[in-house]
Formats: sequence, C-alpha cells, structure tokens
Amino acid sequence: MTRSAYGKLTICSLAFTLAVIVWGAFVRVTGSGAGCGSHWPTCNGEVVPRSSSTATLIEFTHRITSSLALLFVVVVLVYALRLLPKAHPGRAAAAWSLFFMLTEAAVGAGIVLYEKVAQDTSIARGYWMSAHLANTFLLIASMTATTVFAYLDPRAESSGTRHKALFYAGGFAFFATGISGAIAALGDTLFPSDTFLEGARLDLAPSAHLFLKLRAIHPFTAVASALLLLFIAGQVMRNGNRAAASAGKALGLLVLLQVLVGLVNLLLAAPAALQLLHLLVGDAAWISFVVMVVAAAWGPAPAAQSSLSKASPAHG
Repeated sequence: MTRSAYGKLTICSLAFTLAVIVWGAFVRVTGSGAGCGSHWPTCNGEVVPRSSSTATLIEFTHRITSSLALLFVVVVLVYALRLLPKAHPGRAAAAWSLFFMLTEAAVGAGIVLYEKVAQDTSIARGYWMSAHLANTFLLIASMTATTVFAYLDPRAESSGTRHKALFYAGGFAFFATGISGAIAALGDTLFPSDTFLEGARLDLAPSAHLFLKLRAIHPFTAVASALLLLFIAGQVMRNGNRAAASAGKALGLLVLLQVLVGLVNLLLAAPAALQLLHLLVGDAAWISFVVMVVAAAWGPAPAAQSSLSKASPAHG
C-alpha cells in the first residue's frame, strides 16, 4: 500500500466510525437500546437474531457496524506500523485509536449488560452516557490525529505551541459541552415534549428529574464554549501555520453552524433528525479542533513557513 492510499484508508475509517456514532445516537433516539435484550455480544442470546422487530434490527445493525469500525482501525494500525518510521507520531495515534475503540466497545457492552438503555431513568445512566461521550471524543481525536499524520511530515518533536493553554481550555470546553449535551439529549429522549414552552416548563418544575434540570444548563454551556472556541480559532488564524489556520477557519464556521442547529433543535423541541444533525456537526467541529491542534503543534512553524515562501523562486 502506498502512503497516499494509506491516507485515504484513514479518512474512510474515520468517516465510517462517524456514521456508526450517529447510528448509535439513532439507537438512543428510537429507544432501541434494549433491542438485543441485556445480552452482549450476542443479540437476545443468538449470534444472528431471529426477531424481526424494528428495535432489534436497529440495535443489531449498530453492533455489526461497530465491529466493522473496529476492523477498520486494526487495518489502519497494521499499515501505520508498516509504512511509518518507528518514531513517527502517526504510529502512536493509530495505536491509541485501537485502544479507544476497544474501550468504546467495553463501555457500550456495560450499558447493555447493566440495562442503562431504553426508558431507564436512573442517575447511573447519566454517568454511563458521560463516560461514553468522553471515550467517543478521545476515539475521534485519535483517529483524526492518525489521519492528519498520514499526510503531515511532522517535526521531530512537538513544538509545545504558544497556544497550548488555549488548546487545553478549548478541549475542556468541548468535553464540558459534549457531556452536558449528552445529558440534555437523554432528557429529550426520556421526557419528550411537543413544544419549546412545554419543555421549558418541565425543566423548571420543582419536581423535575435531574436530567431535565441539567438539560436547562446545556444552552448556556454551549454559548460560553462557542465564544471561547471562536476566540481560539481567531488566534490560530492570525498566528498559526497555514494548515492550522485553515482548520481554525473551519472550526469557527462549524461552531457557528452548531449554535444555529442547537437553537433550532431547542425551539422545535428536539426532533430526532435535528438531534442527529446536532451530534454530527458537533463531531465535525471537534475534528476541526483536533486538526488545528495537531497542525499547530507538529506542522511547520509560521516563521519557517514564511521564510520558505520568500525563498521560493517566483514563477514566470
């Protein structure tokens, strides 16, 4: 396999995994998490379920595609070890991708085996959802870094970029907003409402479930995080190398789109299609953020890039 083909493989692996993640959200939205019962890895105690119920088909499809995503990651790691030099950070990124894919499967198995699915309203389900979201972010980050390193010739060592503190803050903002969003989405699933006002009344009721109280916090967390991420993107666009600046621009646009989709989702009382779109745009923004960080830390320094541009002969 050539290096170019390897790069395309990493992109396909990441894209397929994103599709699996969105389908996993569809499992939650449709209440199909118990479609295979409390059995794992079998479905209702069978390797291939005989039940033709919609919930079983949705959940079983998620399990099959998750297995294919795992196979994709294994193949990527094998070729990373074959094609990349020993010290290349792309090797480590591919290895971490496999690790987080395995922990993703473990968390998913725990959710099924402990029956934190369907209409379960226990607080423990919120912890499982939060752990699942955090692991998913780490998985996407590792796979994104693997893809970037497939195309980037990194410096021998990370630059310890000047934006380091901002990047840590941005990462924290993503995790905080993502976890609060996961709880909000769980509240939408367990306590659906037909209108925005009805949902607001449920959230503010003295006897409201904890998931509903936390759902009311998510929009404020999201707006605060969006402002911070737009600031970080602006800093990188002014002071980062070309690759980092391009990723920063994409991040800024995706953050604005995410706020817009989130607002419409809120006003329309979280219809299923908008919940899935909200998740997809959020994951795309996270990917842009990771690309920006990796490019800023491992790509050519802006000064060196500028010097190379000046030294290049003019084209007639």
